Amino acid sequence: MEGKPLTTTTTTSILRNITARLLLLGVLILLFRFAYVVTITGESCTRGDFCFFSLPPNLNSVITDSDSDSDSIQSVQFYSTVFRDLISDGYLSPDSNTLCVESTPTGREVLSLREIGVKNSIGISKKAHRPLVLRGEGHSIPFEDGTFDFIFSGGGRLGNSLKPLEFAEEITRTLKPQGIAVVHVADATDTYSFNSFLDLFNSCSLVKMRDLAAPRHHHHLREFVIQKGVHHNKDSNPGGGKCWIPGYKRDLIRDAEPLIQEEPLKPWITLKRNIQNVKYIPSMVDIRFKSRYVYVDVGARSYGSSIGSWFKKQYPKQNKTFDVFAIEADKAFHEEYKVKKKVKLLPFAAWVRNETLSFEINHDPGKEVEAMGSRGMGRIQPVKKSSTGGGEVNLIQGFDFADWLKKSVRERDFVVMKMDVEGTEFDLIPRLIKTGAICLIDELFLECHYNRWQRCCPGERSQKYSKTYKQCLELFTSLRERGVLVHQWW
Repeated sequence: MEGKPLTTTTTTSILRNITARLLLLGVLILLFRFAYVVTITGESCTRGDFCFFSLPPNLNSVITDSDSDSDSIQSVQFYSTVFRDLISDGYLSPDSNTLCVESTPTGREVLSLREIGVKNSIGISKKAHRPLVLRGEGHSIPFEDGTFDFIFSGGGRLGNSLKPLEFAEEITRTLKPQGIAVVHVADATDTYSFNSFLDLFNSCSLVKMRDLAAPRHHHHLREFVIQKGVHHNKDSNPGGGKCWIPGYKRDLIRDAEPLIQEEPLKPWITLKRNIQNVKYIPSMVDIRFKSRYVYVDVGARSYGSSIGSWFKKQYPKQNKTFDVFAIEADKAFHEEYKVKKKVKLLPFAAWVRNETLSFEINHDPGKEVEAMGSRGMGRIQPVKKSSTGGGEVNLIQGFDFADWLKKSVRERDFVVMKMDVEGTEFDLIPRLIKTGAICLIDELFLECHYNRWQRCCPGERSQKYSKTYKQCLELFTSLRERGVLVHQWW
């Protein structure tokens, strides 16, 4: 049987189907390419090797309409002036391989560099904007070691970073030897933040610093020009208690509240009131350039004893997140910390070496018990010494606290410590000094235990402690002389 001949209507229908399928295929190809560029690589469709339209011939056209306002023009002019000054001073040249870290979204800094003749310039930001800006972040720069002659970070971005140490280390890593980094920092006017900033770049040296007439959205802008050189290890902790005390730390101690020189007749009132006079470091200076923030509570007892009631609520943290360590040997308090996910409990006794100790609970009649009903305060001592207090005695594990501290924090960290260890401070502090671990502590809130006048029994001193107030005062004084801002705790 012969087939039916194709009619004009049938032919037209077939052509339409073919055309529709070709159009659909074209649309799918476009969508695939767009999805690859935007979704897979996270970049905009100005990426010339994947989009069907070419890059704009004039770099000025990469600035969007929303950028074409007075702020944008002022910003580009500002960066152009900054870079021309750096060229004049010899820190930047037209041949420099240059990176702008966490550039503005449309790459104003890179645009300024290219327009003044530094052609081999590129920026990184969370969102790419080709051809000026690739995707990347300051704490994870997507380039090999020693790639750039010149690296720029503007807009105070390092100071706003949640990872300032990693940010600084990545700049240093990707700089060539003798390469130059220029960092703009907003509102860093005190000597503490100045030195903390320099400590982040521990293998670089400062070659120039100046204050700038900044764009109007910054109150104050300071420019640091640093050069990568020979590595100097600034995190080595000296032994023998010999801490190098820079002038800015001496200034903090000089401006702190004075120590109470005369023994108080009612210490439970005097020392408690004195907390209102305390001048905290973050209330005096800017701490944002520290690499990490750590709070160590030695003799923490319950969470509400000082971590929850004082440190969390009252200590001025400048919106920084602190790593919190609670050191408490009394197992009666351990269960509570299981639900405190942001607190690391060390269920041992801070001591001068790793050994088994006796732990005695014995209430001091001169001090009110603040938690757990009649639960007294715990004291530790070597097992070979027999207990004479008649209290509850248990065996616990002690650990070398100075050694732990040296392994857990660095000099570039900001370390706050509260110590309430029922007389053991006269063992721990000398050990911290001898090992140099004391140099790692920025601020210490210390309760010194001595034979104080008792609240319950007028005219009688506590027999629980043998040290005198004079010996406590000497301990506080020695700590301040070693650059530790210590406060009298109660």
